[in-house]
Amino acid sequence: MHHVTNIFSVKTTADFEQSCLAVFRFQAAHCEVYKKYIALLGLTPSQVCRVKDIPFLPIPFFKTQKVICSGKKPQIIFTSSGTTGAHPSRHLVADVGLYEKSFTEGFSLFYGPAEDYVILALLPSYLERQGSSLVYMVEKLTAQSAQPDSGFYLHNFQELYNHLQRLQQKGKKTLLIGVSYALLDFIEKYPLSFPELIVMETGGMKGQRKELPKQELHRILREGFGVANIHSEYGMTELLSQAYSKGNGIFYAPPWMQIRIRDQRDPFVPVPCGTTGGVNIIDLANMYSCAFIETQDLGKQYADGSFEIAGRFAQGDLRGCNLLYGDI
Repeated sequence: MHHVTNIFSVKTTADFEQSCLAVFRFQAAHCEVYKKYIALLGLTPSQVCRVKDIPFLPIPFFKTQKVICSGKKPQIIFTSSGTTGAHPSRHLVADVGLYEKSFTEGFSLFYGPAEDYVILALLPSYLERQGSSLVYMVEKLTAQSAQPDSGFYLHNFQELYNHLQRLQQKGKKTLLIGVSYALLDFIEKYPLSFPELIVMETGGMKGQRKELPKQELHRILREGFGVANIHSEYGMTELLSQAYSKGNGIFYAPPWMQIRIRDQRDPFVPVPCGTTGGVNIIDLANMYSCAFIETQDLGKQYADGSFEIAGRFAQGDLRGCNLLYGDI
Protein backbone atom coordinates (compact mmCIF):
# COMPACT_ATOMS: atom_id res chain seq x y z
CA MET A 1 0.00 0.00 0.00
CA HIS A 2 1.50 3.33 -1.06
CA HIS A 3 0.59 5.07 2.21
CA VAL A 4 2.96 2.86 4.19
CA THR A 5 5.87 5.19 3.76
CA ASN A 6 4.02 8.42 4.52
CA ILE A 7 2.67 7.42 7.92
CA PHE A 8 6.05 8.15 9.52
CA SER A 9 6.10 11.62 7.97
CA VAL A 10 2.76 12.57 9.58
CA LYS A 11 3.28 15.95 11.26
CA THR A 12 0.00 17.87 11.32
CA THR A 13 -3.58 17.04 12.30
CA ALA A 14 -4.52 17.25 8.61
CA ASP A 15 -1.76 14.72 7.69
CA PHE A 16 -2.99 12.37 10.40
CA GLU A 17 -6.65 12.61 9.37
CA GLN A 18 -5.79 12.05 5.71
CA SER A 19 -3.64 9.00 6.52
CA CYS A 20 -6.33 7.60 8.86
CA LEU A 21 -9.01 7.76 6.20
CA ALA A 22 -6.71 6.21 3.57
CA VAL A 23 -5.72 3.36 5.93
CA PHE A 24 -9.37 2.87 6.94
CA ARG A 25 -10.51 2.53 3.31
CA PHE A 26 -7.71 0.08 2.60
CA GLN A 27 -8.44 -2.08 5.67
CA ALA A 28 -12.23 -1.93 5.26
CA ALA A 29 -11.69 -3.44 1.81
CA HIS A 30 -8.86 -5.89 2.54
CA CYS A 31 -8.99 -6.96 6.21
CA GLU A 32 -11.74 -9.59 6.20
CA VAL A 33 -12.42 -9.55 9.97
CA TYR A 34 -12.64 -5.75 10.07
CA LYS A 35 -14.79 -5.68 6.93
CA LYS A 36 -17.28 -8.12 8.51
CA TYR A 37 -17.28 -6.21 11.80
CA ILE A 38 -18.09 -2.97 9.97
CA ALA A 39 -20.94 -4.74 8.15
CA LEU A 40 -22.28 -6.13 11.47
CA LEU A 41 -22.43 -2.56 12.77
CA GLY A 42 -24.65 -1.69 9.81
CA LEU A 43 -22.07 0.65 8.29
CA THR A 44 -20.81 0.94 4.75
CA PRO A 45 -17.22 2.24 4.46
CA SER A 46 -18.27 4.99 2.04
CA GLN A 47 -20.38 6.52 4.86
CA VAL A 48 -17.20 7.13 6.86
CA CYS A 49 -15.86 10.55 5.85
CA ARG A 50 -14.37 11.74 9.15
CA VAL A 51 -11.89 10.10 11.50
CA LYS A 52 -14.37 10.33 14.38
CA ASP A 53 -16.73 8.03 12.44
CA ILE A 54 -14.18 5.23 12.00
CA PRO A 55 -15.23 2.15 14.02
CA PHE A 56 -12.70 0.51 16.36
CA LEU A 57 -12.26 -3.27 16.31
CA PRO A 58 -12.61 -4.84 19.81
CA ILE A 59 -9.23 -6.26 20.79
CA PRO A 60 -10.50 -9.79 21.65
CA PHE A 61 -10.80 -10.42 17.89
CA PHE A 62 -7.01 -10.88 17.98
CA LYS A 63 -7.65 -13.94 20.16
CA THR A 64 -10.34 -15.53 18.04
CA GLN A 65 -9.59 -14.47 14.44
CA LYS A 66 -6.75 -13.92 12.01
CA VAL A 67 -6.58 -10.14 11.75
CA ILE A 68 -4.55 -9.67 8.57
CA CYS A 69 -5.21 -8.16 5.14
CA SER A 70 -6.02 -10.58 2.33
CA GLY A 71 -3.10 -11.61 0.16
CA LYS A 72 -0.64 -11.02 3.03
CA LYS A 73 1.32 -13.65 4.93
CA PRO A 74 2.76 -13.05 8.39
CA GLN A 75 6.54 -12.60 8.51
CA ILE A 76 6.31 -12.96 12.29
CA ILE A 77 3.54 -13.70 14.80
CA PHE A 78 3.60 -11.90 18.13
CA THR A 79 1.63 -13.45 20.99
CA SER A 80 0.46 -12.06 24.33
CA SER A 81 1.47 -13.64 27.62
CA GLY A 82 -2.06 -14.94 28.09
CA THR A 83 -2.21 -14.12 31.82
CA THR A 84 -5.72 -12.73 31.43
CA GLY A 85 -7.28 -15.78 29.80
CA ALA A 86 -6.74 -19.10 28.14
CA HIS A 87 -6.40 -17.70 24.63
CA PRO A 88 -3.42 -15.46 23.91
CA SER A 89 -3.76 -12.63 21.41
CA ARG A 90 -1.97 -13.26 18.13
CA HIS A 91 -0.77 -10.37 15.99
CA LEU A 92 0.03 -11.55 12.48
CA VAL A 93 2.61 -9.04 11.25
CA ALA A 94 2.93 -8.98 7.46
CA ASP A 95 5.80 -6.49 7.37
CA VAL A 96 8.15 -6.64 10.35
CA GLY A 97 10.10 -3.74 8.82
CA LEU A 98 7.14 -1.49 9.70
CA TYR A 99 7.44 -2.54 13.34
CA GLU A 100 11.19 -1.90 13.35
CA LYS A 101 10.78 1.53 11.78
CA SER A 102 7.97 2.40 14.18
CA PHE A 103 9.80 1.49 17.40
CA THR A 104 13.14 2.90 16.21
CA GLU A 105 11.67 6.26 15.19
CA GLY A 106 9.32 6.32 18.20
CA PHE A 107 12.16 5.73 20.67
CA SER A 108 14.38 8.27 18.93
CA LEU A 109 11.63 10.88 19.01
CA PHE A 110 11.37 10.75 22.81
CA TYR A 111 14.90 9.74 23.86
CA GLY A 112 17.24 10.33 20.93
CA PRO A 113 19.03 7.53 19.03
CA ALA A 114 19.34 4.13 20.75
CA GLU A 115 23.09 4.14 20.02
CA ASP A 116 23.51 6.92 22.60
CA TYR A 117 22.54 4.53 25.42
CA VAL A 118 23.67 1.47 27.25
CA ILE A 119 20.36 -0.45 27.24
CA LEU A 120 19.77 -3.04 29.95
CA ALA A 121 16.65 -5.19 30.04
CA LEU A 122 15.15 -7.00 33.01
CA LEU A 123 12.27 -8.85 31.35
CA PRO A 124 12.18 -12.38 32.81
CA SER A 125 8.53 -13.28 32.13
CA TYR A 126 8.90 -12.10 28.52
CA LEU A 127 12.20 -13.89 27.89
CA GLU A 128 10.83 -17.14 29.28
CA ARG A 129 8.28 -17.50 26.49
CA GLN A 130 8.17 -17.22 22.71
CA GLY A 131 6.59 -14.50 20.61
CA SER A 132 7.02 -11.36 22.75
CA SER A 133 6.92 -8.17 20.68
CA LEU A 134 8.54 -6.32 23.61
CA VAL A 135 11.56 -8.65 23.63
CA TYR A 136 11.84 -8.27 19.84
CA MET A 137 11.86 -4.47 20.21
CA VAL A 138 14.35 -4.35 23.08
CA GLU A 139 16.67 -6.84 21.35
CA LYS A 140 16.74 -4.64 18.24
CA LEU A 141 17.23 -1.41 20.23
CA THR A 142 20.01 -3.12 22.21
CA ALA A 143 21.66 -4.15 18.92
CA GLN A 144 21.31 -0.57 17.63
CA SER A 145 22.91 0.67 20.83
CA ALA A 146 26.02 -1.25 19.65
CA GLN A 147 27.53 -0.86 23.13
CA PRO A 148 29.12 -3.99 24.59
CA ASP A 149 27.70 -3.06 28.01
CA SER A 150 24.09 -3.46 26.76
CA GLY A 151 22.24 -6.71 27.44
CA PHE A 152 19.45 -8.78 28.98
CA TYR A 153 19.14 -10.07 32.54
CA LEU A 154 16.92 -12.81 33.92
CA HIS A 155 17.34 -13.47 37.64
CA ASN A 156 21.06 -12.66 37.94
CA PHE A 157 20.48 -9.60 40.13
CA GLN A 158 23.98 -9.48 41.67
CA GLU A 159 25.49 -9.24 38.20
CA LEU A 160 23.04 -6.50 37.17
CA TYR A 161 23.78 -4.56 40.37
CA ASN A 162 27.55 -4.73 39.82
CA HIS A 163 27.09 -3.72 36.19
CA LEU A 164 24.93 -0.70 37.08
CA GLN A 165 27.51 0.45 39.62
CA ARG A 166 30.29 0.21 37.00
CA LEU A 167 28.20 2.17 34.48
CA GLN A 168 27.50 4.87 37.08
CA GLN A 169 31.22 5.19 37.81
CA LYS A 170 31.99 5.45 34.08
CA GLY A 171 29.27 8.10 33.66
CA LYS A 172 27.56 6.08 30.89
CA LYS A 173 24.10 7.15 29.70
CA THR A 174 22.08 4.12 30.83
CA LEU A 175 18.49 2.98 30.33
CA LEU A 176 17.08 0.05 32.33
CA ILE A 177 13.79 -1.28 30.98
CA GLY A 178 12.08 -3.81 33.18
CA VAL A 179 8.81 -5.55 33.87
CA SER A 180 7.36 -3.94 37.03
CA TYR A 181 7.52 -6.97 39.36
CA ALA A 182 11.15 -7.76 38.42
CA LEU A 183 12.24 -4.16 39.11
CA LEU A 184 10.60 -4.41 42.56
CA ASP A 185 12.26 -7.79 43.21
CA PHE A 186 15.62 -6.30 42.22
CA ILE A 187 15.56 -3.20 44.44
CA GLU A 188 14.32 -5.18 47.44
CA LYS A 189 17.66 -6.99 47.36
CA TYR A 190 19.87 -4.36 45.75
CA PRO A 191 18.74 -0.78 46.37
CA LEU A 192 20.79 1.81 44.46
CA SER A 193 21.36 5.51 44.29
CA PHE A 194 21.88 6.20 40.57
CA PRO A 195 20.10 9.53 39.87
CA GLU A 196 21.19 9.66 36.20
CA LEU A 197 19.72 6.21 35.42
CA ILE A 198 16.58 6.09 33.26
CA VAL A 199 14.33 3.41 34.79
CA MET A 200 11.48 2.45 32.47
CA GLU A 201 8.77 0.11 33.75
CA THR A 202 6.38 -1.85 31.60
CA GLY A 203 4.11 -4.86 31.68
CA GLY A 204 2.73 -4.83 35.22
CA MET A 205 2.96 -7.69 37.72
CA LYS A 206 2.20 -10.63 35.38
CA GLY A 207 0.58 -12.47 38.29
CA GLN A 208 3.93 -12.55 40.16
CA ARG A 209 3.12 -9.94 42.78
CA LYS A 210 0.12 -8.06 44.14
CA GLU A 211 -0.98 -5.28 41.78
CA LEU A 212 -0.11 -1.84 43.12
CA PRO A 213 -1.53 1.56 42.19
CA LYS A 214 0.88 3.18 39.70
CA GLN A 215 1.72 6.05 42.05
CA GLU A 216 2.72 3.62 44.79
CA LEU A 217 4.74 1.47 42.37
CA HIS A 218 6.58 4.55 41.08
CA ARG A 219 7.25 5.84 44.60
CA ILE A 220 8.87 2.53 45.65
CA LEU A 221 10.90 2.37 42.43
CA ARG A 222 12.05 6.02 42.74
CA GLU A 223 13.31 5.35 46.26
CA GLY A 224 14.88 2.01 45.34
CA PHE A 225 16.85 3.35 42.38
CA GLY A 226 17.48 6.83 43.79
CA VAL A 227 15.92 8.55 40.76
CA ALA A 228 13.58 11.55 40.48
CA ASN A 229 11.15 10.00 37.98
CA ILE A 230 10.09 6.58 36.72
CA HIS A 231 9.56 6.32 32.98
CA SER A 232 7.00 3.95 31.43
CA GLU A 233 6.44 2.28 28.08
CA TYR A 234 2.89 1.64 26.87
CA GLY A 235 2.56 -0.91 24.12
CA MET A 236 0.79 -4.18 23.46
CA THR A 237 0.97 -7.29 21.30
CA GLU A 238 -1.72 -5.91 19.01
CA LEU A 239 0.13 -2.62 18.34
CA LEU A 240 3.25 -1.83 16.35
CA SER A 241 3.82 1.54 18.09
CA GLN A 242 4.51 2.58 21.67
CA ALA A 243 3.77 5.60 23.82
CA TYR A 244 6.23 6.76 26.48
CA SER A 245 5.98 8.52 29.81
CA LYS A 246 8.94 10.35 31.36
CA GLY A 247 7.22 10.59 34.73
CA ASN A 248 3.94 10.96 36.63
CA GLY A 249 2.25 8.36 34.41
CA ILE A 250 1.57 10.89 31.61
CA PHE A 251 2.09 9.27 28.21
CA TYR A 252 2.83 10.82 24.84
CA ALA A 253 2.43 8.95 21.55
CA PRO A 254 4.37 9.43 18.30
CA PRO A 255 2.56 11.42 15.55
CA TRP A 256 1.32 8.27 13.75
CA MET A 257 -0.43 6.95 16.89
CA GLN A 258 -3.32 8.58 18.77
CA ILE A 259 -5.76 7.56 21.41
CA ARG A 260 -9.45 8.34 21.80
CA ILE A 261 -11.47 7.77 24.98
CA ARG A 262 -14.91 6.14 24.75
CA ASP A 263 -17.80 5.93 27.19
CA GLN A 264 -17.47 2.95 29.55
CA ARG A 265 -21.01 1.76 28.89
CA ASP A 266 -21.46 2.61 25.22
CA PRO A 267 -18.34 1.98 23.13
CA PHE A 268 -19.62 4.17 20.28
CA VAL A 269 -19.84 7.37 22.34
CA PRO A 270 -16.71 9.53 22.87
CA VAL A 271 -16.14 11.28 26.22
CA PRO A 272 -14.64 14.73 26.87
CA CYS A 273 -11.00 15.39 27.85
CA GLY A 274 -10.20 14.56 31.45
CA THR A 275 -12.97 11.95 31.74
CA THR A 276 -12.06 8.31 32.44
CA GLY A 277 -13.27 5.86 29.80
CA GLY A 278 -12.22 3.00 27.54
CA VAL A 279 -9.04 3.52 25.51
CA ASN A 280 -9.32 3.32 21.72
CA ILE A 281 -6.07 3.42 19.78
CA ILE A 282 -5.27 4.47 16.24
CA ASP A 283 -1.91 2.98 15.28
CA LEU A 284 -1.16 3.67 11.63
CA ALA A 285 1.84 1.32 11.76
CA ASN A 286 -0.72 -1.53 11.94
CA MET A 287 -0.97 -1.22 8.17
CA TYR A 288 -1.76 -4.85 7.31
CA SER A 289 -3.73 -5.90 10.42
CA CYS A 290 -6.10 -3.28 11.90
CA ALA A 291 -5.07 0.27 12.78
CA PHE A 292 -8.22 1.04 14.82
CA ILE A 293 -8.40 -0.90 18.08
CA GLU A 294 -10.84 -0.79 20.99
CA THR A 295 -8.69 -1.92 23.94
CA GLN A 296 -9.76 -3.17 27.36
CA ASP A 297 -7.75 -0.46 29.12
CA LEU A 298 -9.27 2.46 30.99
CA GLY A 299 -7.70 5.88 30.74
CA LYS A 300 -8.18 9.59 30.34
CA GLN A 301 -6.86 12.04 27.78
CA TYR A 302 -5.79 15.67 28.12
CA ALA A 303 -6.17 18.60 25.74
CA ASP A 304 -2.58 18.30 24.45
CA GLY A 305 -3.18 14.67 23.39
CA SER A 306 -1.24 13.17 26.33
CA PHE A 307 -2.98 10.45 28.34
CA GLU A 308 -2.99 8.36 31.50
CA ILE A 309 -3.85 4.68 31.92
CA ALA A 310 -6.14 4.07 34.88
CA GLY A 311 -6.50 0.27 34.81
CA ARG A 312 -8.50 -2.29 32.89
CA PHE A 313 -12.15 -3.16 32.40
CA ALA A 314 -13.32 -6.02 34.59
CA GLN A 315 -14.38 -8.89 32.30
CA GLY A 316 -18.04 -8.39 33.21
CA ASP A 317 -17.90 -4.74 32.19
CA LEU A 318 -17.05 -5.38 28.56
CA ARG A 319 -19.62 -4.23 26.06
CA GLY A 320 -19.88 -4.75 22.33
CA CYS A 321 -18.17 -8.12 22.47
CA ASN A 322 -21.25 -10.27 21.94
CA LEU A 323 -20.35 -10.31 18.25
CA LEU A 324 -17.04 -11.98 18.95
CA TYR A 325 -18.14 -15.51 19.23
CA GLY A 326 -20.50 -15.64 16.28
CA ASP A 327 -19.44 -16.70 12.84
CA ILE A 328 -17.53 -13.62 11.80
